[in-house]
Amino acid sequence: MKRVLQGNEQEDGGGTSAGSQETHKRQRMEKDLEEERAHWECLPQEILLHIFQYLPLLDRAYSSQVDSSRESAEAACNILSQLVNCSLKTLGLISTARPSFMELPKSHFISALTVVFVNSKSLSSLKIDDTPVDDPSLKVLVANNSETLKLLKMSSCPHVSPAGILCVADQCHGLRELALNYHLLSDELLIALSSEKHVHLEHLRIDVVSENPGQQFHTIKKSSWDAMVRHSPKFSLVMYFFLYEDEFGPFFRDEIPVTHLYFGRSVSKDVLGRVGLTCPRLVELVVCANGLRPLDEELIRIAQRCTQLSAIGLGECEVSCSAFVEFVKMCGDRLTQLSIMEEVLVPDHCYGLDDIHWEVSKHLGRVWFPDMMPTW
Repeated sequence: MKRVLQGNEQEDGGGTSAGSQETHKRQRMEKDLEEERAHWECLPQEILLHIFQYLPLLDRAYSSQVDSSRESAEAACNILSQLVNCSLKTLGLISTARPSFMELPKSHFISALTVVFVNSKSLSSLKIDDTPVDDPSLKVLVANNSETLKLLKMSSCPHVSPAGILCVADQCHGLRELALNYHLLSDELLIALSSEKHVHLEHLRIDVVSENPGQQFHTIKKSSWDAMVRHSPKFSLVMYFFLYEDEFGPFFRDEIPVTHLYFGRSVSKDVLGRVGLTCPRLVELVVCANGLRPLDEELIRIAQRCTQLSAIGLGECEVSCSAFVEFVKMCGDRLTQLSIMEEVLVPDHCYGLDDIHWEVSKHLGRVWFPDMMPTW
């Protein structure tokens, strides 16, 4: 080591070796890059936005994806406001970190969106979830794109009223897919979607979300749902419930044509029992949690009444092994998706966890095992 050190010292005195030169050059480049990166990140946002304005429109769209959520939303609005000579058919605004668009001044967002609505004239697909879109801007949308709009997704848009979405349904007769929050759903909206002028609706998604415990929800008449089914007998009704247990009062009292039902929070035995009585068109059911009261009777009732059920998933629930086998036996091989955690199944005098998969596999017509919680 002494000889190596002495050799290096001699080389330093008389000029560095080729290897040392490369190492020194690389270290210097890395240091310069770090300094440039630090200077770039320290630039004020206004200067950065000014610099990006000189990029082509497509490059600005790509660069906006790596900014912060608010900066990305502002960049998106700036791009939209310049689309005066561009006729879009599809527009989707996605908040990667909510609520980015909701943090912008409402007037700024509406102004940019109106540019697209006025100049496109042929929008067929519009996804504006989690944005400050409002009723007047929807009227502009309808005035310019009523003949072409087929898909509209606008969940979590607090500035839109039932009258605003009704305006869309009244005028956009080609609408085939619609996604919105439950507070925008009304009997008038369903009747408008069921008019003779309207095409057959294919997909309706409703998010039932509670903002505060104890929130009150309105009811929808059975006659309104019946009108929808008569007009569009094959439409899918997808409902996501994020409610507290004491808020389910208005729901599942009368028959409802829901096909895909998801409970994102704990749901009581009573509500699941009503599901079996009021959802004859049910195709898929997912229950996130129920508690520690077995769902044997409720599951059997769902198998008896929901004759189209083909997919079910149970999370933090309890079902006896015997009831589960009976449920599978009643549904048979039409259960194409069966996702049940092993912890859900409670052994009894007929079946244990070691042998239940054989019995279930026999009725399904394929090999089946319960899902297991990862151990890592």
